[in-house]
Amino acid sequence: MNFAEARFWFLLVAGLAVILTGRMGFAKRFPAALQSYDKVSLLGLGLLMLLCMSWVTFVIFLAVAVGTYMGIRWILRRAESHRRKFLWVLIPLQLAPLFYFKYADFLCNRVLGLGYPALHNLLIPVGISFYTFQKVAFVVDTLALRQPLPRFLDYLNFTGFFPQIVAGPIERRKDLLPQMEAFRFRWSREGLDEGATWIAVGLFFKTCLADNLAAYFDGASETNPYLIWLANFLFGLRIYFDFAGYSLVAVGLGRCLGVKLTLNFLSPYCSNSITEFWRRWHITLSQWFRDYIYVPLGGGRTSWWGCNIAVVFVISGLWHGAGWNFILWGALHGLFLLLNRLWARVFRLPRGLDWLATIASAFFAWVCFYETRAPVLLVKLKTLLNPAAYSSAALHEAVAGLLKPDSFVLGCFLILTAAVLTAEWLSVARKNEPYYYLRRPVVATVLIVLAILLAPGKNNAFIYFAF
Repeated sequence: MNFAEARFWFLLVAGLAVILTGRMGFAKRFPAALQSYDKVSLLGLGLLMLLCMSWVTFVIFLAVAVGTYMGIRWILRRAESHRRKFLWVLIPLQLAPLFYFKYADFLCNRVLGLGYPALHNLLIPVGISFYTFQKVAFVVDTLALRQPLPRFLDYLNFTGFFPQIVAGPIERRKDLLPQMEAFRFRWSREGLDEGATWIAVGLFFKTCLADNLAAYFDGASETNPYLIWLANFLFGLRIYFDFAGYSLVAVGLGRCLGVKLTLNFLSPYCSNSITEFWRRWHITLSQWFRDYIYVPLGGGRTSWWGCNIAVVFVISGLWHGAGWNFILWGALHGLFLLLNRLWARVFRLPRGLDWLATIASAFFAWVCFYETRAPVLLVKLKTLLNPAAYSSAALHEAVAGLLKPDSFVLGCFLILTAAVLTAEWLSVARKNEPYYYLRRPVVATVLIVLAILLAPGKNNAFIYFAF
């Protein structure tokens, strides 16, 4: 669901109006079945939203969801001693659509060189990486941890809760399923007030900051390190405000409906180490890799813990995209984390320098995220790591490029961005609650006004819709 589109909000309001109108009549005739009506209505609203995005997304989601439930049901009828073995069959079947749409072209054509033209430019179903991982976790939690199979309707609402289905958070069974089992269309002032502030911050992040910064991004330079750093900086800010914006709106919509979703971002650019960065950035994905890959490999309890970290981050890079650049991005973060852990055992950077080193590492790696051409990426990395490239001529070229008429507007948006990040830092430092000051009613109102006034005419889709 593209929260930045007016169409989404029109469909949401219209859908809720129909549901609540029908609910009043249903409550009079069948009061005992009112909760079932609420659950069916919630599922119908979510599926309608998904169908309006893409029929391919709708069909693939239903296929994976129904196949997962039927598979678990079949396995539960087998002898308990054999159930874990069937995980090795069901999980690959769950991952098959994700592999085909997202990785078949990369593996068959770019890695193996088989030359299958039919695999070129496959349309990736929106959100397939997110809801597939959520279903895989559901299978493991149900079978390996011997959890009961819920009712089919509750399961579908768990896997298809519309605010988070296409870009997370990747919710776990123990957190979201009980809420779906007890779901009712109840409205509380506390939930609506809290949800509204999350929505306000999220929409401001997306429409005012992310979309406007995207207009000034220029990743063309290959030999000027200053311009490459500028591109990394703008992209790093954009992807944060874009993805966090979606996640915060999802949290807000959930709270308005009486559902608590996991906060997927905790002001990651306030981190003082790469380890802390990954505890604050895309939290539910990090926890997924920790619990379902890192820990089963042995975690930090083995002598090869460094290899476990490397494996997890390379897979994390592949999760983000089928390309050598994403593999390299994951490998770099794995290397940064290894160095951080080893360094912390013998030395601690002075206060402030640890934050600077963390941010520099994160923004350095962003070049691997937006530059998908492997040869060009290697040239850019070589430029960034070459001290001789930081010449006065390159600096003059970069400064001349910034002295354009529209650079003043960019500077204003960067000042606004700095104010927002400062508010995040104060929220973490003083309240230990990310986004605390941004969610104060007066501030949230100002953010909504700014989002309306400063939103660009061109609507950009959320970056993580492509993953």
